[in-house]
Amino acid sequence: MHTRRLGNTELNFTAIGLGTWAIGGGKWNFGWGPQNPGEAVDGILAGLELGINWIDTAPVYGDGESERLVGRALKQTASNEVLVATKCSRKVLPDGTVAGVLDAQSVKAECEQSLRRLGVETIDLYQMHWPEPDPQIEEGWSAMIELKQAGKVREIGVSNFNVPQLERVQAMHPVASLQPPYNMLEREVEEELFPYCRSHPLGIVCYSPLAKGLLTGAMTRQRAAGLDPTDHRSRDPRFASPQIEGYLQLVAALQAIAERTSHSVAELAIAWALRRTEVTAAIVGVRNSAQIRGTYAAADWHLAPEELKQIDHLLLNPSDK
Repeated sequence: MHTRRLGNTELNFTAIGLGTWAIGGGKWNFGWGPQNPGEAVDGILAGLELGINWIDTAPVYGDGESERLVGRALKQTASNEVLVATKCSRKVLPDGTVAGVLDAQSVKAECEQSLRRLGVETIDLYQMHWPEPDPQIEEGWSAMIELKQAGKVREIGVSNFNVPQLERVQAMHPVASLQPPYNMLEREVEEELFPYCRSHPLGIVCYSPLAKGLLTGAMTRQRAAGLDPTDHRSRDPRFASPQIEGYLQLVAALQAIAERTSHSVAELAIAWALRRTEVTAAIVGVRNSAQIRGTYAAADWHLAPEELKQIDHLLLNPSDK
C-alpha cells in the first residue's frame, strides 16, 4: 500500500488509516452500540497485516476504551513502525454526554493518560479534537506546542476547524494536519478548507468517508430502523425517512459503477474521497477483520476519468439515480 507525506511533516501515512471511533462501544452519547473487544483487536491487527501503517483514535471514544484496545493491538503486532494519532479536548461526563475542555492542565493530563493507555512513549500525531470552547483554543494549542517540545508528541494538528480558527493556531505554530468529515454527502470542506490546506500546506486526513455507513452498501431501511439505542446513528435523521430512501437510491446507482470494476461501493466511496490531491489519507472504521478486508483495496484504486464523471453526474443530479 502506497504512502503519502502528511503536509510538511516527516510522517508518511498509508492512504487508508484505521479508524477506532466505533470500537469505543456504546456507553456514551456518541457511541456506535455494543462492540466485541476481541473482534476490535483482531480487526486492527488485520489492517496492519494488510499494510496499513497508522491508527486514529481518541480518549473520548468510549471514555478511553478505544485507546485501550489500540494499546492491546500494538502489544500484539510484530511491527515497530505503526504510527498512532490521537486527540485531546473532549471528555465524557458521568451521564454519557461530552464536554469540551481546552485548558492547558487538562490537555497535558489527557496526553499522559493517552500515552499510558496506548503503551507508547511518543504520540506521532496529536490533534485538537474540536475547537471548543473557542476562547480556550490558544491556551490548548500552547499546551500542545509544549508537549511537542517535550518530545511527548511528534506533530500537532487539529480536527473540525474552520479557516479562521486554523489561522489563529497557525500564527502560533505550524499545523501539521486537519481532520474534517468528507464524503460524497458532505462536501462543504471543498469550498474553503481544501484551498487553505493546499496553499499552506497542511495534510488532510478525512474522517467518515463512508458517511457513518450510509455509503457502504450494507445499510438498509430495516437495518437503520433496528439500530441499537446506544448507537448514536439511531438518533441521526439521515438514517430515517425521508432522507434514508434518497441515500439508498444513490448507493444503488453507485453500486452499478463499482461492480463494473469488481469493487464494492464502499471501496468506491473511499477511492472517491482519496481522488483529491489535498487529501493525504482517509480514516476507515474497523470493528472487525472482515470490515477492513472489505475496504482496504480502495487505497490503491485510482478512479478513471469516466468513472468520476459518472459519479459527479449522480451527485449533481439526484433525480437521475
